[in-house]
Amino acid sequence: MTRAADILAARLYRAGCRYAFGMAGGEVLTLIDALEKVGIQVITVKHENTGGFIAEGVWHRSQAPAIVLATIGPGAMNAVNVVVNALQDRVPMVVLTGAIDPDEGQTYTHQILDQTQVFRPITKASFVLEPKVADVIADKAVTIAMEPRQGPVHIDVPISAADAPGPSAVVPDRSLATPVVPAEGADLTRARQMVAEAKRPIIVAGLDILTDGSATDLQAFAERIGAPVVTSYKAKGVLPEDHPLCLGGAGLSPLADKHLMPLFHAADLIICAGYDPIEMRTGWRNIWDTSRVNVIDISADQNHHYMHHASLNFVADTGATLRLLTDGSGVDARWPDGQVGHAKAALQAAFPIDDDWGPAAAIDVCRQVLPKGTLATADSGAHRILLSQMWRCDAPRELVQSSAFCTMGCAVPLAMGLALAAPDRTVVSFSGDGGFLMVAGELATAAELDLRPILVVFVDSSLALIELKQRQRQLANNAVDLHHHDFAAIGQAFGGVGYTVRSRDALAQALVEAQNAETFSVIAVEIDRQAYDGRI
Repeated sequence: MTRAADILAARLYRAGCRYAFGMAGGEVLTLIDALEKVGIQVITVKHENTGGFIAEGVWHRSQAPAIVLATIGPGAMNAVNVVVNALQDRVPMVVLTGAIDPDEGQTYTHQILDQTQVFRPITKASFVLEPKVADVIADKAVTIAMEPRQGPVHIDVPISAADAPGPSAVVPDRSLATPVVPAEGADLTRARQMVAEAKRPIIVAGLDILTDGSATDLQAFAERIGAPVVTSYKAKGVLPEDHPLCLGGAGLSPLADKHLMPLFHAADLIICAGYDPIEMRTGWRNIWDTSRVNVIDISADQNHHYMHHASLNFVADTGATLRLLTDGSGVDARWPDGQVGHAKAALQAAFPIDDDWGPAAAIDVCRQVLPKGTLATADSGAHRILLSQMWRCDAPRELVQSSAFCTMGCAVPLAMGLALAAPDRTVVSFSGDGGFLMVAGELATAAELDLRPILVVFVDSSLALIELKQRQRQLANNAVDLHHHDFAAIGQAFGGVGYTVRSRDALAQALVEAQNAETFSVIAVEIDRQAYDGRI
């Protein structure tokens, strides 16, 4: 007999899924059995939230939907944070939760709540598995999760439904729609004219370029029209960051904005290439005026954010649209006064690397010692803003972070997922001490899986970004200080290698040793309190 759970598992396997992350419970035993039988390894994590981030890390390398597995009640609720993160950060994720049978729930209330009602507003869709249409529900889940803009889909799986016979004839897998190409017409003609006549064009590029794989088209277009490119943090690397037209990532650093905003104010054409402003701080709200400047917005979905407005809107594939906006010929020099080069130099000067010691010095050492192509992750906090400006990406997805939901505790599990999916690459995570402590228990999973990421922890015994905001508002110091802990010892206690460093040389030596270690490494980078002042 082919169970409904078997049909669900088989569809996930055909989508490329090879791992599921979660914790077992009586309500998901059939699901676990079905996933394992079809070839999807179920990995036991220490918390469903971190399990979801490990799953996301795998997705960034495999491009198969992430799978989170949670049992009824507390298990399912533990996953809420990572599911919201997947919605806002556009991560395709299938969330499988166990449930008791509906008739049982009429007279039994222990651990019972309406899980579909919980997940419906934080997912693209929420289903209850019904055996006779298990194939349809499974296919809907995969395709909805993968369709632009990507995101999480939830399936509640009652015990009897998982065990019940599925349909004898399974519907064919539905293929994703062909990317949309703008139609010839007045809007496209006008857009081409805007591009042809622009003297100071600028591009702000976002994560849709990752989804439709149009980084090559972006670079060719930028070079053809001589337009500098600013990316969101999620899109870092879609244009190699040593390229003369690349101005790096933006969205959270007022110090970086100081040098980027004048370019947008001086531009006569702004092209939003797959730009999703969910990553940007409020300072990026309505930074241009469409009565004064032409704005072309190319997005994967209708924008309802009102963070900015545009002269023309195309809901289409980014690369296909960019290819249509020029005739392929070269152009006269744009930005002839050297303003782009000056801005690029000013940005580099704004984030100096010559400190004897501190967070910037530590980031600089990591850049120098770790090999080109290292995969990095960043947690939320002051270090992330500094790192996102200083860390150079030569390709997309070389720096992964929660850049829309901005949740703490994501860097370590994201790095674990990257290490699992790309064992031949060096992987490093950057956390503050607060974020690291949130997920320290998952180091046990890293040891169990023989993963070898390098886990850098900035230790200043403070929630540094919040403490900085507290001082800026001239409030008393409350609820932002942390105790000083021995993070190297924590790493060693879970089976890793631990280092505590207070200098460039000590950090460099620890990084060399960590790259040759047979297990994960925790490097506690001890810095002074308030070390980020004036740096972000």
